[in-house]
Amino acid sequence: MTALLLRRLLALPLVVVAAAVLVFLLPRFSGQDTALAVLRSRTGEADPDPAVLAALRERFGLDGSWWDQFTAWAGAVLTGDLGVSYTARTPVSGLLWPALGVSLTLTVAALVVAGLVGIPAGVHAARRPGGRLDRALTAGSVLGVAVPEFVLGTVLVLTFAVTVPVLPATGWGSPAQAVLPVVTLAAFPAALAAQLVRAETIDVLGRVHVTVARSKGLPDRVVLWRHGGRLALTSVTSLSGLFLGGLLGGSVVVEVLFSVPGVGRLLYDAVLGQDLPVVQAGLLVVIVLAALAGIAAELLALALDPVARSAVR
Repeated sequence: MTALLLRRLLALPLVVVAAAVLVFLLPRFSGQDTALAVLRSRTGEADPDPAVLAALRERFGLDGSWWDQFTAWAGAVLTGDLGVSYTARTPVSGLLWPALGVSLTLTVAALVVAGLVGIPAGVHAARRPGGRLDRALTAGSVLGVAVPEFVLGTVLVLTFAVTVPVLPATGWGSPAQAVLPVVTLAAFPAALAAQLVRAETIDVLGRVHVTVARSKGLPDRVVLWRHGGRLALTSVTSLSGLFLGGLLGGSVVVEVLFSVPGVGRLLYDAVLGQDLPVVQAGLLVVIVLAALAGIAAELLALALDPVARSAVR
């Protein structure tokens, strides 16, 4: 595992460089004039003064070649300087780090809920394939995977904030305000985890060592969780890193719908306002965190599966 960790960490700088190039170039493929968009948002003029526009391009460093802009931006990032927001006119770090803390809290809470719901459901459904619980789980998991977040979130708001007003519809800062966005974000990974754990548990329960454990007279619950559930968790654990990165960067719909001041909402507003420093820094941080989460999840999966761990060189 140590060798694997070293290989992954040595590859991480290449991932960071590729991500930096990608997040720098992608916004520029839109063909829009960033300085013009910012100036229009500030003044409301459809056709601003060319001299003012040229001065703004020079101030933002948008008058040079893309290579000069990239090297200047990358050099500043290496020193910890993420730039200044074009619209808020404040350092990007002051906007990004608080939003990242909110998104991490939301994402981790959603993953915990997904694990607490999906893993036990998948294990118990695997005890009797084709039974009532198994059929109910299959229907529920298909629904959880198929229903988009904006549809589920809207239904939850209409149900628990409008029809039966027991929870707030928007905001962030109290446990009650976190319930609806966490449930909305947890639905997909919970459904997928239940399907994966069910399939893995059915496979594990058919292996020789499980048959031997049952022949020794061990209770079904012990066999199910100690021998079946533990190994069945490896697939979910491996995907948890992907879940974390995907939820962290893909929570835009949830954060906008519930007015959660996270990275998704920050990036959404930055894209609308053509705020390149915020877009670039936010995407870069999310990609790096997703890469680190993937490494951690892979190591944890190996720790749970001794057979796979012994095969790693």
